[in-house]
Amino acid sequence: MLVIPALDLRGGTVVRLQKGDFARETAYPADAVERAREYAEAGARRLHVVDLDAARGSGDNRTLVERIVAEVGVEVQVAGGVRSLEDVARWLDAGAVAAVMGTVAVRQPAALVTVAQAHPGRVLAALDVRAGRVAVAGWLAVEDRSVQRTLALWAEAPLAGIIVTSIDRDGTLSGPDLALLGQALAATNHPVTYSGGIASLDDLRAVAGSGAQGAILGKSLLEGRFELSTALSLV
Repeated sequence: MLVIPALDLRGGTVVRLQKGDFARETAYPADAVERAREYAEAGARRLHVVDLDAARGSGDNRTLVERIVAEVGVEVQVAGGVRSLEDVARWLDAGAVAAVMGTVAVRQPAALVTVAQAHPGRVLAALDVRAGRVAVAGWLAVEDRSVQRTLALWAEAPLAGIIVTSIDRDGTLSGPDLALLGQALAATNHPVTYSGGIASLDDLRAVAGSGAQGAILGKSLLEGRFELSTALSLV
């Protein structure tokens, strides 16, 4: 299983939200590029970088993300505000290994298929789930669509994979939602990466044991719950 450190950016700062709530934000003082370098030096093969400002349409951190892509020397998958073929192409041209589509993937699944066909194996679809329903627009809106139905609409897209995030667990360090992960794994043939609530090495083992191809770690690393090098050696 691939262990992927996450860097969520708002206003040029590394932050973590609790359950996707911008009113419950924790900021971390380290420079984002330096933090990315630390993860790379610890052995990370890939980073998950999220532009929260772009996700909710309140600006962007593009220059900072481009620096991470260009300077750190590891694979970077970029999320947040990626809503068109042009957006995806621009990030891939900038050196990102993959771009993550969420809102468009859910609301316009045919558009996701078209983009993925243009860039096979370079597009990830984000399945962000709150209370059993799929969230979009920086997690500010919830669609009346189930996990299974959403995944069925993505079945024919040549995706690099699907990122399943439990919003209810995200930023809480309360453990992964293994039921949600199992539900997603049963409903898709795409590789699945899990995110949300991972707080310990035992949590990481549980996600790996469930069959996920990847796990995204955010707050657990930022708050020193365990060392990234230990997590990498574990899986």
